[in-house]
Amino acid sequence: MDSSLRATADRIYLFLAALFITSLVVSNLIFQKFFYWYPFSVRLFGSNLFELSVGILPYPITFLITDLISEIYGKKKANQVVTAGIFASFFSIVILLIAQAVPAIPASPVDDATFDKVFALSPLAVLASMLAYLFAQYIDIRIYHFWKNLTRGKMLWLRNNFSTFASQFIDTFTVIMLLCSFDVLPWSLFWGLLVSGVLFKILVAALDTPLLYLLVFLFRKKFNLKENEEIH
Repeated sequence: MDSSLRATADRIYLFLAALFITSLVVSNLIFQKFFYWYPFSVRLFGSNLFELSVGILPYPITFLITDLISEIYGKKKANQVVTAGIFASFFSIVILLIAQAVPAIPASPVDDATFDKVFALSPLAVLASMLAYLFAQYIDIRIYHFWKNLTRGKMLWLRNNFSTFASQFIDTFTVIMLLCSFDVLPWSLFWGLLVSGVLFKILVAALDTPLLYLLVFLFRKKFNLKENEEIH
């Protein structure tokens, strides 16, 4: 690959990493708002099946990006993005704690009580999400490359979905368990949120497969990559 194409590949990788980190951090900041993702209510395990936190909305983007980076840039680059995401999330905890400690002035449009109501639980959410994310993302990358090596770079849909299904279940189970353990959420919501979150993430993973195919095709065409070839 010539220097011009290499520079373009590096810039795209930087933008993908930025999109990944932004999606991850924002999902941790907005998690306290809940919504229905289906037009009718279904009760399961004593709670509404389709109740979800809005924090789940940007989160599937992170798994799409790590799968794309794994496919085009390789396992090492994917792990680097995950590590950067961990650092960014911990740094966001520090910023939130400092922001909460600084007293608001009387003329502040947002007073201390309002700020605390919105963000007081965010450090716990980020911590819970970080632990879940740490397990899920590394597992996602490992499973992805296991299937990629096993199929010799063929059957992209298989490794995309198998890796995401497994890692998303681990992520959803771990984060909800930790939030319930920290008394951020009541245990009565555990099974409903778990099933809802897993179903939502499986649906999104299945729907993003054509998009992954398209992006991989465009990348291979742009950088003259053969099937199963990566940018190193």
